[in-house]
Amino acid sequence: MNDLLKQTVLTGLISFASLCPVNAVPVVRDQAPSRWQQTSVPGQAKPAPAPKRWRGLIGEYGPDTGILYILEKDGSLCALFKGSNIECLEEISKNTFKFPVQGAHAAQLIVFSRDAKGWAPLAKIEIAEYTRRHVEPEGGASQLHVEPLRPVKELLKEARAAEPPKESGEFRPTDLVELKKLMPTIKLDIRYATTNNLFGTVFYSEPRAFMQRTAAESLDRVNRKLKPLGYGLLVHDAYRPWYVTKVFWDATPDDKKIFVADPSKGSRHNRGAAVDLTLYYLKTGKPVEMVSTYDETTDRAYPNYPGGTSLQRWHRQLLRDSMEAEGFTVYIAEWWHFDYKDWQKYTIGNLPFDRIGIN
Repeated sequence: MNDLLKQTVLTGLISFASLCPVNAVPVVRDQAPSRWQQTSVPGQAKPAPAPKRWRGLIGEYGPDTGILYILEKDGSLCALFKGSNIECLEEISKNTFKFPVQGAHAAQLIVFSRDAKGWAPLAKIEIAEYTRRHVEPEGGASQLHVEPLRPVKELLKEARAAEPPKESGEFRPTDLVELKKLMPTIKLDIRYATTNNLFGTVFYSEPRAFMQRTAAESLDRVNRKLKPLGYGLLVHDAYRPWYVTKVFWDATPDDKKIFVADPSKGSRHNRGAAVDLTLYYLKTGKPVEMVSTYDETTDRAYPNYPGGTSLQRWHRQLLRDSMEAEGFTVYIAEWWHFDYKDWQKYTIGNLPFDRIGIN
């Protein structure tokens, strides 16, 4: 247990209200936080779903300087304080849990308040109050939105008129193949062909996905290996024309730039050697629930984020292990984004989907 927590729970001298506004925004980092240790072990048995009564409690609470993570691990509700170890909680009642504190004569209590839907807006430890951080999409939405710096329509017009950066060197010939034709059993949910994306704007005229042939064939092997386990791949995006990358960069606030690519260097998506994807259940056709939603610009998007449930983290690790076994590497800030090992051997592309394959 860290010193900040000890002081908080034992003396109550730290005023939460003075530390944190209600709508505090997580700090975006340029690398994966080293304090986050894996909370699920690759290859472990598939965990059971977390009890429904805990789901409204799981989340982030408190200020940037002392975040309280409530998560489920190995069948227990647990607390993780910034810079400390995970502490498993003993359930006293629906809203009250206790945990031991070194040096204290008795266990301390964490008491949650709940709204009408069962979500906890507040956690209290002694007199210290930790307000829930609103990091996830609200109201059951599937997509977190970002307010663009400028109107997207203006940025699209400018980007279409711009030219990608010039590159020198030897590159492999572009050989983009359509994933659905190569892998009929994959599912597509191409968010940028809809308004259900982080900017709420349609960027693609067609809900299609393309990759360089060698990368696509590797992805096909991943999909085939997942089938006996009851899973398939659900693709959100693959090849992305350069002009769309430029719009993303120009529209995204500086504190979220880690989630988009610099158009002056080009994206691995532009090269047809990156893919955004998740898992779905073959039996039901429904997407697997992960720790965060797709294209979420919060700490929950990091592939080693410690929160959520054991089952969510197990699925996240299954996806990562399966992709890495076939030559893909996960991006440091997005559990859903994977780069193919030979991405640097392909040049930046800017063709819209309806021009691919036309000489």
